[in-house]
Amino acid sequence: MRKREETDYSIQFPVEIEQYERKIYDLKQLIEISKGLNSTLEYNILIDSILLTCMGQMQLLMAGIFLRKGIGNENYALHRNYKGFEIDHSVEYELEPDSQVVTFIERNFKCYTLEELEEGAGNDRSLSIIKMLNPCLIVPLMSKGILNGIIILGERITHKNFTESEKEYLLDIASLAGQAIHNASLYEMATTDMMTKLKIHHYFYTLLVEEVDRARRLSRPLSLIMADLDHFKVLNDTYGHQGGDMVLINVARIIRESIRQIDVASRYGGEEFAVILPGTEIHEALIVAERIRQHVDKSRVSYDEKELSVTISIGVTQFDPAQDTSKNTLIERADRALYISKRNGRNLVSFL
Repeated sequence: MRKREETDYSIQFPVEIEQYERKIYDLKQLIEISKGLNSTLEYNILIDSILLTCMGQMQLLMAGIFLRKGIGNENYALHRNYKGFEIDHSVEYELEPDSQVVTFIERNFKCYTLEELEEGAGNDRSLSIIKMLNPCLIVPLMSKGILNGIIILGERITHKNFTESEKEYLLDIASLAGQAIHNASLYEMATTDMMTKLKIHHYFYTLLVEEVDRARRLSRPLSLIMADLDHFKVLNDTYGHQGGDMVLINVARIIRESIRQIDVASRYGGEEFAVILPGTEIHEALIVAERIRQHVDKSRVSYDEKELSVTISIGVTQFDPAQDTSKNTLIERADRALYISKRNGRNLVSFL
């Protein structure tokens, strides 16, 4: 009689149990990650959260995300969305949406090594940009079949290769991140002036209430800039609304490039602008305001074979809990400082 083969369940079961425990742990982690990513609609905070999540979960030294540069711009740009990578600031790290590599990633939702991507997508300028960063893994950010971005992951602390289960886990994180970015993009569009790409008036008011409350509770500084273009009506009447719009767009760009990521610039009215500067003392705010004034003064816009220029008057003030009982008093004081600049000849920065 044949002896029945025996199975050593003492070895098999613990291995299976360990695998299930790992899956349960990963699912719990994904739930927490989902909660974290969906706790904010602020674009910059969300991007930081995605990068730190990837780096923490995978023990990475470097991570970055190529995202669309902004509303109306289809190119994917690295910009400031990276940690750890050494960047050549003379290079524009941008991927074109119709490039071979982007099209390939969009059609094939999986993680890629640089070699796999090169083999599958072929070589073009966008791939050469990715190759300059020498990532260990490339992960697509997808939402509802649309590529919202591309995560690039650098060297690991352990120097180990990514396992297949880790790649699957990263795709799960990327799916959650892709949806969060999609939601944040919708919020961004709803709160952004389409022409200037600055925040709208209503958003400015809402945020200022929050920042005033935070400044009061935490006893931390808060400054406000109010600005108005000088003689803009004359420029508009002379060159028409198209010429005026080009000047407004240019001034808005200067303001965006003159402030930090945590600062918020808004289009307050037609040719009026406001900038909220959290954690900023008055003397620091004056430096920012003067930088804006100088850059606007020197800037020129080409329109209809003419060079258009404009100057800007600016008022600056710092939140004072003793006299600023609400956001309105803070705005009024910044406004008064602005009109001091107007009365004293324009193209000036004044403060109260």
